[in-house]
Amino acid sequence: MNGCCGGPRRAGRIGPRWRAGRLWRGRDCHRGRMRGVETGNVQIVLAGNPNVGKSTVFNSLTGSQVLTANYPGTSVEVTMATIQPDGHRLTVLDLPGTYALAGRTEDQQAARRALLDERPDAVIAVLDATNLARNLYLVLQLLDLGFPVVIALNFSDEAERRGIHIDAVRLGELLGVPVVPTIATQRCGITELMSQALRLVNRRHEARHRYSRQIEDLAGQVAAMLGDSPFPRRGRALMLFEDPDAGESPVALIQPSERHAALALVARAALRFSEPLGVVVARERHALADRLAREVTLEAGQVHGRRLWHWATRPATGVPALLSVLAGVFALLFWGGSRLSGLIEAGWERVVSPAVSAPLLWLFGEGVITRTLLWAADAGLLAVLTVGIPYVLTFYLLLSIVEDTGYLNAAAVLADRVLGRMGLNGRAAIPLVAGAGCSVPAIRGLRVLRTERERLIGGTLVSLVPCSARTAVIMGTVAYLGGWRAAVLLYAAVGVIIAAVGWGLNRLLPGRSPDLLMEIFPFRRPHVRTV
Repeated sequence: MNGCCGGPRRAGRIGPRWRAGRLWRGRDCHRGRMRGVETGNVQIVLAGNPNVGKSTVFNSLTGSQVLTANYPGTSVEVTMATIQPDGHRLTVLDLPGTYALAGRTEDQQAARRALLDERPDAVIAVLDATNLARNLYLVLQLLDLGFPVVIALNFSDEAERRGIHIDAVRLGELLGVPVVPTIATQRCGITELMSQALRLVNRRHEARHRYSRQIEDLAGQVAAMLGDSPFPRRGRALMLFEDPDAGESPVALIQPSERHAALALVARAALRFSEPLGVVVARERHALADRLAREVTLEAGQVHGRRLWHWATRPATGVPALLSVLAGVFALLFWGGSRLSGLIEAGWERVVSPAVSAPLLWLFGEGVITRTLLWAADAGLLAVLTVGIPYVLTFYLLLSIVEDTGYLNAAAVLADRVLGRMGLNGRAAIPLVAGAGCSVPAIRGLRVLRTERERLIGGTLVSLVPCSARTAVIMGTVAYLGGWRAAVLLYAAVGVIIAAVGWGLNRLLPGRSPDLLMEIFPFRRPHVRTV
């Protein structure tokens, strides 16, 4: 791997890092100075597939002062932050994770509309270095539309551990864009990434890559019918092949006056293909991404974890593993919460209680007033601290570790058959698990489900899942007073209720659950900073 991320992970020289509102200094693996722009407000967009570390890159670039903006017609959020390094105002947008810009899903529509409406000065495409071919598809689409792109080759350390060596310089030469290896969890390469993005400001990119002769000829004919636009005609023609409704979107790549004649030409030309043009373009772009990935991958080692994934998703081995994980989480939650509760109680009784009780006894003596005030200021606050905080904190710590390993995706695949009986598919497993932390983000996470029927069933079931606050009560009272068996019995009863409600809603509501289609992410070691 070229760049700092390819060698041993040592601390590089002290260099600048980006923080909201100011430029601050800290350890960074890349050397060199951040170069800004002369004047004006610069807008930079982060784009990439789901689960490529895009949000970690965003946090490293911007820090605090984050706000969210809902684009009209979609429930998927685009996160924005403003930073001011060296007096220059930069706006950074973090788009929802998406695999492509042409499509009807909410993440694709939100990402496309943000890009076309905002017309950013530069796009940072965050790629997973362990799965380069799949990630390059979106990059090719961005380049087709003329966006100035800098590639963040993230998870460089993970790729090295798997024996995958990518020639970042060669990849940049083939695509005509800067490529920066990064390790977002360590903020490695972030300074160089922003420097390269700023160098692209006020530049427009012309795609170097080409598809088959038939597609390029047809794109040329359609492009000749299109008028002027900030986006290249060839890219707009390819987008029209992929999405015939491009002219009807609020941000139109194809003007309504051009769309009718262009679609007529596309319809006549499509007769020579045995399948829709969108499928043809997508297949050729995937094939090109695969060829580019093979050319720049110097040595592809064995992808570790495939056997582990096979074991984790087979019912014979996956169900016992899932039960073991749940039992481990429950045991650690009970043990860790109890220990932390005991430590808080011991510290409180040693330090706080004497400091609270002494002045009350001096003022009111041993009477009803003193006992009442002590119940509120001493025992009451202690109950809140020893019941709520220890178990909620322990639960979120355990959930973060499980989430960072990637095991939740395996659980989703494994739970698909069970959830299918409740009118859902495996994609609903992650919001249901998130509901064990807090119902609000779990309900928001239901946007990954494709139909209103699924969202209605999923929202009902999420509201029945014990959240972390209810878990604290169960652990702090039921398990404390009745033992762990009573708590397990209570969770089992809740599970039966959830299954019964889901089964009933599946029978009552018309329609059926679509089949599961989701990407399998690799297992990773949890990172302390991320957790």
